[in-house]
Amino acid sequence: MDLQSLKAQIDNSPAFVLNIDLLQKNLAQLQTLRQQSGCKVLYSVKALPFSAVLKIANPWVDGFAVSSLFEAQLANEFLINDGSLHLTTPGLSPDEWSDLSPLLSHISFNSLTQYQRFLTLGINSTSIGLRINPKLSFLNDNRFDPCRPHSKLGVDIDVLTQANRLQEIKGFHIHSTFSATDFTPLTKTVEKLRNSLGNRLAQLDWLNLGGGYLFNYVNDHQPLINLISGLKEDYKLDVFIEPGKAIVDNTGYLFSTVLDIFMSDGKTIAILDTSVNHHPEVFEYQRRLDLHEHQPNAKHHVILAGSSCLAGDIFGEYQFSEPLKVGDKFVFKNVGAYSLIKANRFNGYNLPTIYSYQNQQLHKEKQYHFSDYRQQWTTN
Repeated sequence: MDLQSLKAQIDNSPAFVLNIDLLQKNLAQLQTLRQQSGCKVLYSVKALPFSAVLKIANPWVDGFAVSSLFEAQLANEFLINDGSLHLTTPGLSPDEWSDLSPLLSHISFNSLTQYQRFLTLGINSTSIGLRINPKLSFLNDNRFDPCRPHSKLGVDIDVLTQANRLQEIKGFHIHSTFSATDFTPLTKTVEKLRNSLGNRLAQLDWLNLGGGYLFNYVNDHQPLINLISGLKEDYKLDVFIEPGKAIVDNTGYLFSTVLDIFMSDGKTIAILDTSVNHHPEVFEYQRRLDLHEHQPNAKHHVILAGSSCLAGDIFGEYQFSEPLKVGDKFVFKNVGAYSLIKANRFNGYNLPTIYSYQNQQLHKEKQYHFSDYRQQWTTN
């Protein structure tokens, strides 16, 4: 993918570009993992629910993992060949149940109270499961940690070992890490699951190992293959994984253009036509994006800032071999996950135009207009 050439071709900035070639490569890698381990793969829609991703992923996966009615409705439009649709969420509303329940093949209730409440509303043919909090933390940042103290995510594994009257439960769902580049957390989590709930595992139809693992950054997949194969052999159940970021993150690029340059307290500031509001994790988690044009140790230090009036609308300080000028174009890489899906129009700035890139061809997929902004904020 020639980013320099693409910068000249894109006529709408800011722009989000989805690299279809890389997307298919990531899916092919998961296909190999699926064949070697016998697991089933679900694409986690929350990472990027763009229709092109769902359509392209469909032949490579066994279904989708969703967290809401809207995600379920959208994913259902793209399911083929009796694909699975799994849901787990803390925020399940009774008002939506009649629309949601018929769409789901599997549901993992987030708490015992949620399970008991919705069981009385009728489940249709949905396979019922529970999300488990294994009480093992592998992250230093509580904002990402599903097993943080006082977690809202999942049934405490120690409570579950004492629970009775769970005959309807056909599966468990676990998810205990984020952006992991080895399988140690999963190995330890499954070991605890075996030790604490081994008898219950033998009575299940399925086990969902969740997401949080960057498969394309892990060199040795054998530990995961052995783990899944062992679970299937010992407990005779289906094993699911639900990658999201692992499938789309390195396939997304954010293109932007310099609007203004000035000095502030001795440092150069460059205002871009994009914003951290187009990738809120920059502000929320102080994430530093990978800038294609950044040259470590170059002499020109520039703070790249977004165009909104938010004081913290800052991408960070980057280095360049030449002074910047108005009209220069930049590309932030690896922004496919949790960027466009979280983007907003704060200050009335437009969302990025969406392009796809495949076989050295760039295609404009979607451009937003004032009418979209107006529709969001007018009542008539």
